[in-house]
Amino acid sequence: MQRIVIVGGGAGGLALATQLGKRLGKKGLAEITLVDAARTHVWKPLLHQLAAGSFDTHAEEIEYLAQARWNHFKFRLGRLEGLDRASKTLQLAASHDEAGREITPAQELGYDTLVIAVGSQTNDFGTLGAAEHTIKLDSPQAAKRFNDRLINACIRAQTVPRSAGSGRLTVAIVGGGATGVELAAELHASARVLANYGFDHIHPEKDLQIVLVEAAPRLLAQLPERLSESALRELRKLAIEVHTNEKVIEVTEGSLKMASGKVISSSLTVWAAGVKAGDFLKTLGGAQPLETNRLNQLVVNGNLQTTDASIYAFGDCAACQQPDGTWVPPRAQAAYQQAMYLVKALPRLQRGETVSPFVFRDQGSLVSLSEYSSVGSLMGSLTKGSFFIEGQLAKVMYWALHKQHQLALGGWKKTALITLSEMIDRTYRPRIKLH
Repeated sequence: MQRIVIVGGGAGGLALATQLGKRLGKKGLAEITLVDAARTHVWKPLLHQLAAGSFDTHAEEIEYLAQARWNHFKFRLGRLEGLDRASKTLQLAASHDEAGREITPAQELGYDTLVIAVGSQTNDFGTLGAAEHTIKLDSPQAAKRFNDRLINACIRAQTVPRSAGSGRLTVAIVGGGATGVELAAELHASARVLANYGFDHIHPEKDLQIVLVEAAPRLLAQLPERLSESALRELRKLAIEVHTNEKVIEVTEGSLKMASGKVISSSLTVWAAGVKAGDFLKTLGGAQPLETNRLNQLVVNGNLQTTDASIYAFGDCAACQQPDGTWVPPRAQAAYQQAMYLVKALPRLQRGETVSPFVFRDQGSLVSLSEYSSVGSLMGSLTKGSFFIEGQLAKVMYWALHKQHQLALGGWKKTALITLSEMIDRTYRPRIKLH
């Protein structure tokens, strides 16, 4: 029986394991194993809500062991530490609890086909002080850590007199991409809710100062300019301070220093600028490392195969060039499309058949501005070129993206039940996480 091992339980990796489990694992045609260093999955586009406290992880997170049981694949807890291509084995690091006690020992796992979908991490470009003094919003653990510090800072701010012309608490966000823009709006909304739960001196315009810093000439630089302008307009309505064309060259415990000489004070700093694949991918394979680029991404061909034909990679950790010479962007919709491509392509490639190369089809972009608005552009079969949307329609489309992810993992019945439980949940739980 073919052993297919998928490393990385993000949106793409988990969807691939789920679909292959249904198609191959259920029929005994292959043994599907998913490997991840965490026990649960949280949809990455929700991390800004988790950081702001407006999202309940327990209602959303998916248990890998349960998902595996329901969808005919296996789950192994562990972090990928090494790869022996000759013997086709993975080395998984030992896992430990918070007290340092060993949960699982270091172990080896054999494969016939390996799929690497370990995602990406925030790239601070080696900026002085960024590693020590910022939180990088690239995992549920980091988002939770930011939320803890935010609540603690709000409690602390209650006892600190506000200086003239400045907020008691300043949150600086480095990076004006989708994550930075969405977090800024979500924090503003959360501050309004916090005032109703005892933080009566944390006013989003007077006591909480939100600063967004972007090195490019405009926000959302990778997206259409009209979308960028609309997002900037909405943020300014919320009195969020936006600095573009400002490159951060140093981060200290209480400030950001710019190449222009400008200094911005900060009580809490989030780094949300730039992404790269994990450094360990550069040496994966030991004496026979797989080919990577300058961002540590594994270089793959049109079938998403690395320089080793039995090893595939997709999502943010892979560099895939399109027939027109462009590169597949590191976006959630690209990872989902690649996962669905591999669901059909893997069995055929294993049989030695020829499969058409993967082609990314841009369906547009959506950016959520919390409860205030959403902006986006739709592309594809519905329109020629792009179609700009904002307001309630964009908010509904953003919600629909989340539902599409739930459908891929749980089907119609479970998604309907989850949606119903979300509606009920809103009637009794606090609108913001306070612990």
